[in-house]
Amino acid sequence: MENNGNVKATKLGARIWTSAIIFGFVGQIAWVVENMYFATFAQDVFANSGRMDMSYLVTTLMVWLSAITATVTTIFAGGWCDKLGKRKPFVAIGYIFWGITIMLFAFIPMKAEQSKIAGIAAMLIIFDCIMTFAGSTANDAAFNTWVADVTDTTNRGRMNTVLALLPVFATIVVFVGLGQLYNSQNESNIVFFLVLGAIPIVAGILAFFLMKDSKNILKNTNPNFLKDVFYGFNGKVIKDNKMLYVCLTTSALLGISQQTFFSYLINFVQNTVGLGDNYVIPLAVVILGAALLTGVIGFLGDKFGRKHLYMPLLCVVIISTLIMYLIKFMPQNIWVPLLYVVGILMLGSILGLGGLLMSSFQDYIPKGYEGRFQGVRMLFTVLIPMVIGPLVTLILGLNTVDTSSATFNPPFSMFLAASIIAVLAILPGIFVRKDSERLRNQLISELNNTNE
Repeated sequence: MENNGNVKATKLGARIWTSAIIFGFVGQIAWVVENMYFATFAQDVFANSGRMDMSYLVTTLMVWLSAITATVTTIFAGGWCDKLGKRKPFVAIGYIFWGITIMLFAFIPMKAEQSKIAGIAAMLIIFDCIMTFAGSTANDAAFNTWVADVTDTTNRGRMNTVLALLPVFATIVVFVGLGQLYNSQNESNIVFFLVLGAIPIVAGILAFFLMKDSKNILKNTNPNFLKDVFYGFNGKVIKDNKMLYVCLTTSALLGISQQTFFSYLINFVQNTVGLGDNYVIPLAVVILGAALLTGVIGFLGDKFGRKHLYMPLLCVVIISTLIMYLIKFMPQNIWVPLLYVVGILMLGSILGLGGLLMSSFQDYIPKGYEGRFQGVRMLFTVLIPMVIGPLVTLILGLNTVDTSSATFNPPFSMFLAASIIAVLAILPGIFVRKDSERLRNQLISELNNTNE
């Protein structure tokens, strides 16, 4: 029988929560810039240059190559974290380098001559990959391993849903607090990228003094480093930990669904929906509403078990993304009110379900192998979604692109694709749900035995 609410969560100290929120938040500010503003920046550069077709192509290449860079980096950096038995140095030094690489974008012009289009495209892609290398080392490998180190099954739901909220608040900070520094019509956006780059640099310096590694890290003493780096891709390991991979498959399908529209969201709201510069308040309302919903989901998952939440949340994702597509057939005077309601449900359910699946993934990791499985996580939650999702929208967008338009207008159909892809997550999601009671009871029993 599943323990319905009688399990007391292990307390996480103030230092752990402070470190998690600060470094998770700063990391998400940088990722918001990378995932949304760099894409928007590229789209604006080519729109200003009269090459709307390049907006789709370069956005897709940036997402693909960034995802490949992130996955490969995390595979090696995660293994190295386990080899050294340390996370803190990777976070601190990585954040500093991360900030420096963000500043590189300050030197790319907002409009290019036709003869320089290819060179600008190459700069955007190369700079994005360099930034991703730094960010994946610091955040995807080291920080996420640190989170797995300092949490257990009784508090991971809360921790991971709080972390899932951070991209939302980071979006508010970047759009509302710093977005005024960005202008798609400027000759350049030097101040915008310099200010954003300074934030991770300050966080990296702070990490040296605030962050503390777990005392329970099991250092990898295997002299064959390369073998252990690719540990999670070994056939026997996959067979012995098959539910871990089923859980990640569910996350991958959810991620593909999200990535069909996520990189195009700003221009969709501004141009396709027609809010223009008035998009900030509606976006802030949606984000705050989604944050509240995500927080409730995390609390309920820890208290009563995640079993009861997987399928309802997945159904909300499917229905809300479908409604986002159907809005195009409705009178325009109800578009914005619907966007408020549907946007909150869509974003909140995606973030909440993503947080629960991440908690289950961490529960499935064998003790002492936290770093070595981060590359596997990146393959399923970053590389696969960020290759397939944008490819779907690339195909949809090139079929509907209006080269005579002065603005970049992503299509409504990307949400229909998101809904269809989310349906595919039902099958692996059923198996994750069926196994959740066994996993929860097993880990709680182990935790109780450890505390006795």
